[in-house]
Amino acid sequence: MKKKFAKVLAVNVLVASQLLLAACSSDSEKASGEATKFDPESHVDVNWTAILHTASPPTDVVLKKIEEATNSTINFNWVPDASKDERITAALASGELSDIVSLTMLTNSSVRQSLKSGMFWDVSEYLDDYDNLKLISEDIRTAASIDGKLYGVPFQKDLARSGLILRKDWLDNLGLKTPTTLDELYEVAKAFTEDDPDGNGKDDTTGFGDRSELRYGSFKTLSSYFGTPNGWAVDESGKFIPEFETQAYKDTMNYSRKLFENGYIAKDFAVTAKTDQQQKFAQGKTGIYTGMVDIKNLKVMAEGIQDEMELIPVNKIAGPDGEHHIWSENSGVGGLMAFPKSEVKNEEELKRLLQFINDLIDKEVFMLMTGGIEGTHYELDENGAFTVLDNALWQKDTQPFSSSRPSEITHNLIDADPSKQLANELIKENAEFAVLNPTVPLDSATANERGTELEKIIIDATFKYIMGEIDEKAFDAEVEKWRKSGGDDMAKEYEEAYKKSQK
Repeated sequence: MKKKFAKVLAVNVLVASQLLLAACSSDSEKASGEATKFDPESHVDVNWTAILHTASPPTDVVLKKIEEATNSTINFNWVPDASKDERITAALASGELSDIVSLTMLTNSSVRQSLKSGMFWDVSEYLDDYDNLKLISEDIRTAASIDGKLYGVPFQKDLARSGLILRKDWLDNLGLKTPTTLDELYEVAKAFTEDDPDGNGKDDTTGFGDRSELRYGSFKTLSSYFGTPNGWAVDESGKFIPEFETQAYKDTMNYSRKLFENGYIAKDFAVTAKTDQQQKFAQGKTGIYTGMVDIKNLKVMAEGIQDEMELIPVNKIAGPDGEHHIWSENSGVGGLMAFPKSEVKNEEELKRLLQFINDLIDKEVFMLMTGGIEGTHYELDENGAFTVLDNALWQKDTQPFSSSRPSEITHNLIDADPSKQLANELIKENAEFAVLNPTVPLDSATANERGTELEKIIIDATFKYIMGEIDEKAFDAEVEKWRKSGGDDMAKEYEEAYKKSQK
């Protein structure tokens, strides 16, 4: 593949204009369409638009090692997670994209429209030609497909990663046990707010830290505890019922509203970004965090601030029915690494990029993207347990790469940190009671065209209800607005697609 872009010396967080202009290759060089014979060992220049979940992009220390292991030169164009929707949408609209685009918002209507439009390569028939890619399960391939076509390599995730992280030292200070029910969880949130859990004599702590999204904030997880269906429920007749029309969803809103009214959840949650939520937890301002996968990051962030911090992951909070439920993120699919036809001109280029993705799944590269350089960033003890040697250095050189690993399930890593290892084990256990979204493998024209716009109606109404700005009658009016604006059409289209899939 012939590309014209400079060797990357430093990777900067791109602004919107950079995303639209990044990675333009020489059209004159590609215009001829001359196909070169696919050589999996050949050097490849890769321009990759990826999502950044940390405050800063990584240095090139580990990047150089990844390039050596994959025989590549990689130009990462980092998109901050907080602004990924608008920036990726803008890039899709412009049609000027990178060789690889990480599309992690598969329910976003602009993304789905772009995928269905033929903008990206269908890689279904190629995966089995690669030793790592062929191991992607049929369930994950199906969940990541649209109308039977797979427009990229799926990011492989655990089936259900959600759960809670609590300050164990605060529980111990207050003589509280780890909560196992929603009522007990509420009492912990109350005590963490009112009973001076850090013992500093000040009224400066809050139970739940939270952020400005329903899905990855506390609401979706609490909702699954209450028994709310994941996105949609399907009754015996095949009728699709949206989650927010169930009593369990409203019970979750009332629970969250009570937390908010009493100050047991951060008052500014509706305008708080993920990194700010994490910082508040690390600074000892909050004691409950949603997302077990972040337990080690939180401990690292707290070093030098809350060195006494002890954390415990919790994955089982029984709901009103006494059972355990947890929502599944897209049935184990974290998005797609998609290949735009505008940049990847022919099959030979596609095959070389697929080889590159395949190589990223190798144990050597997985460890680089997870731990960094052995002996510098991490070490393995005689039992193979993983320990970070210098957290500040690891954060700077390595951590940002972890969210771009093509697979988090191919290799098992034993963590020397007991709390992190426990979180890993509980995430695996979640699969036993994970609640799937029945629409993941289905298609709806209305959802593709206006799904994000319609979803915003419900998100805004839910936030307003939790904060006491509207009552149940007003919330129901917003649901009716959703139905008339296309929600009913979406439900019917899902029903039709579901019936076809059952034949």
